[in-house]
Amino acid sequence: MAGAKTAVEWLTSVAPDPEACRWEWERNPAGVALLPAGRAWDVLILPGELGGRTLDVLTRILDQPGPVLVDFGENRMGFLVPAGTAAHWIGTGVRTAGAGTWIVVPYPGRSTGRVRWLVPPDGSGTLTDPALLELAMHEAAAGLATGTID
Repeated sequence: MAGAKTAVEWLTSVAPDPEACRWEWERNPAGVALLPAGRAWDVLILPGELGGRTLDVLTRILDQPGPVLVDFGENRMGFLVPAGTAAHWIGTGVRTAGAGTWIVVPYPGRSTGRVRWLVPPDGSGTLTDPALLELAMHEAAAGLATGTID
C-alpha cells in the first residue's frame, strides 16, 4: 500500500489544506474527494469509446501513461495532463478541467461506485504528454471512423 500512500500525498498536495483533505478522504465512505484541477494537473475528458481507444493507443507507445479516470458506465474518461493544458486545448468533443475547476477523484486503490482509476497515479507526478495524447486521439478516431480496432 506504500504506492497508494504516495499517490494520495501527490493528489492531496493540490488541496487548500492537504492534511485535512487526506484525513477526510481516508474516512469518507464514498471513497472520493473533490480536488482542484489546474495546480499540479489538468484533466482532458473524452467520450468513453474514444477515450478507451485512445488509452489503448497510448499503452502501445508508452510504458506508463499518466493517470486516467473513468466514470461509472465508462461514458467519459479523464486523462491527467500538465497544468495549463486545458486553457489552450482546442478539440471537438473534449471537455477540459483546469484552473478554477474541481473534479471528483477516487481514493487510489479503493473502488467506488461512481468513478475509478483505469491508470492509477503512482505518486511520482507522471502525467500524459498532451501532444502524445492528441496523436493517440487522432489514431483512435481514425480507427473508429474506419471501423478498425488496431
